[in-house]
Amino acid sequence: MKDPLILAGREFSSRFILGSGKYSLKLIEAAVQYAGAEIITLAVRRANTAEHENILDYIPKGVTLLPNTSGARNAAEAIRIARLGRELGCGDFVKIEIMRDSKYLLPDNQETVRATEALAAEGFVVLPYMYPDLNVARDLVKAGAAAVMPLGAPIGSNRGLSTKAFVQILIDEIELPVIVDAGIGRPSQACEAMEMGAAAIMANTALATAGDIPQMAHAFRLAIEAGRAAYLAGLGRVLERGASSSDPLTGFLHE
Repeated sequence: MKDPLILAGREFSSRFILGSGKYSLKLIEAAVQYAGAEIITLAVRRANTAEHENILDYIPKGVTLLPNTSGARNAAEAIRIARLGRELGCGDFVKIEIMRDSKYLLPDNQETVRATEALAAEGFVVLPYMYPDLNVARDLVKAGAAAVMPLGAPIGSNRGLSTKAFVQILIDEIELPVIVDAGIGRPSQACEAMEMGAAAIMANTALATAGDIPQMAHAFRLAIEAGRAAYLAGLGRVLERGASSSDPLTGFLHE
């Protein structure tokens, strides 16, 4: 069954996005080959380097680049980084990351809305990383975001869906793809997010710190596909109390 992820009119068959903060050739190869990644993030500062190693050398052709504004502390800095990424040939997709907090790396929602509005007006396909707040998500929709990317847990923590209740509110109320970003540490957590109705999952640390990166990438692919299929099928009801027999309780055999 064809069920593409659609972002700004572009179709993607995979619902796994690789965040490449802890990038390596092995990680990127595994994400593309075993997880089916069609979108990979990159920090613009890594594409704008005079050093011998450049992340762009590792990303296969045909994969959509999602430059991020990592390091930006306010909207002005994020806008400048996004424009630089476009000039470097990274395309029109951009992931907005604005963080003044260096301890917990939580996104600055207000500055994110400002940057989203400015960049969307310039023709960027803006995917903003945000703390899951319904009012902020609505502001991002009005600002022209192509999706919203709420965190599941703090970046790099692998804690899973700490913000599950709030992410569910966004999925239920926002008419844009909701991509769960940051904190997903296990395939089961990715599956759970997809069962909730998330449009896609972004992960990095879970793969990068795994004992067997290709095997973990494959596990994430299966989990995301299973979670999506379960969501489309419609999950069964949950009883708050008591039990419900799956077989008739009549017609017992009598001696």
